[in-house]
Amino acid sequence: MNYAVTNPATGQVVATYDTITDDALQAKIAAAAEAHRAWAKQTTVEDRAALVRRVGELHVERRDELAELIVREMGKPVEQALGEVDFAGAIYEYYADHSADFLQDEEITLLDGEGSAIVRRSSLGVLLGIMPWNFPYYQVARFAGPNLIIGNTILLKHAEQCPESAAAIERIFLDAGFPEGAYVNLYASHEQIETVIADPRVQGVSLTGSERAGSAVAAIAGKHLKKVVLELGGSDPFILLSTDDLDAAVQNAVDARLDNSGQSCNAAKRFVVIDDLYEPFLEKFTAKLAEVEATDPTSPDSALGPLSSLKAAEGLDDQVKRAVEHGATLVHGGARDGAFFQTTVLTDVTPENPASKEEFFGPVAQVYRATDEADAVRIANDIPFGLGSYVYTTDREQALRVADGIEAGMVFVNVVLADGAELPFGGVKRSGSGRELGRFGADEFVNKKLIRIG
Repeated sequence: MNYAVTNPATGQVVATYDTITDDALQAKIAAAAEAHRAWAKQTTVEDRAALVRRVGELHVERRDELAELIVREMGKPVEQALGEVDFAGAIYEYYADHSADFLQDEEITLLDGEGSAIVRRSSLGVLLGIMPWNFPYYQVARFAGPNLIIGNTILLKHAEQCPESAAAIERIFLDAGFPEGAYVNLYASHEQIETVIADPRVQGVSLTGSERAGSAVAAIAGKHLKKVVLELGGSDPFILLSTDDLDAAVQNAVDARLDNSGQSCNAAKRFVVIDDLYEPFLEKFTAKLAEVEATDPTSPDSALGPLSSLKAAEGLDDQVKRAVEHGATLVHGGARDGAFFQTTVLTDVTPENPASKEEFFGPVAQVYRATDEADAVRIANDIPFGLGSYVYTTDREQALRVADGIEAGMVFVNVVLADGAELPFGGVKRSGSGRELGRFGADEFVNKKLIRIG
């Protein structure tokens, strides 16, 4: 298996890269294990944070070059690519600012007996990150940033279609002053990754990807008793119950669906609308989506680029056709031109339709009619996933009540595209386990060591 850059906008294979040899892979694992001994014991949190801060600065300094790489690798519109690079830089900065506080000793009040007790956080060792193509810089930042400051070292297997951005990230870590072996890029095959997970020098695995990939990695990690964090798919509901400004709510719905050309795990994908707002919402929402056309992602005016690959676009095309075959109504769109896919709206998706339980990774929206609040929550939860969700209402008590009823790891009320470095990210059900970002993301791969003093 080769790593290759295939421009989805043109179909052109730009470059290919060989998979690492087995001997070289063993050397990389050994380097990460050796680096951990010095990195965790001979540097302070402040030392490590300073280097991570420099990583963030280098992302911003090289933002044009880094953005150009992912526009070519996975078709992200250039302005969104620049925004992703900046967000990655902000994540590194956030952890540089706050990790010392996250790692402070935590006192425990003893119920009886004399003395004291604390929990002291320290590194686990070498960690493996398996990262996806849809956010090549952001995904790495939220895994590598906190874990390097904690004192872990990182082996990073990026998506096969992102070899150049993967190499650029490794170069940034080296240029920032990280020692050899602290952050290691691997052009590894799936079979080689099994070897890495099984290696006793590797202490944990974090994967962002598909259900299938998550299941496979979790099985191997479980067999070898390794800690694992999984961020998998989502089919997030956008629940509209009431609004003082329908046009604004519609625009937010469009923005929530089309971010990253619709290829975001926590994008709104199913729009659940209360009965009396359903018809006006559907009309305005369809019209707004129809205004957005897939265009050349290198243009600063592009709001929707190609999907990440021809294969991805063909798969989405099959999903839409299968949904219609099972009774869904194609209200708008559904056309494909190479890897470019038209904005699409589906209605009348019944619980028996396979589409009602699937994730559509692209600019396809499903719109559902809800009779009341309880029905809206029922529809929202009738999915195997539980990543994010969105609730729009003018009633604060209703917002909190619905938020409590939604089976998801995240609920955003009257706001979209509001992820932040300080906010924990993760899901439940088949959307995975564990958290990234914020204080909770920095607490996954640590040894929480009890020290009890008599």
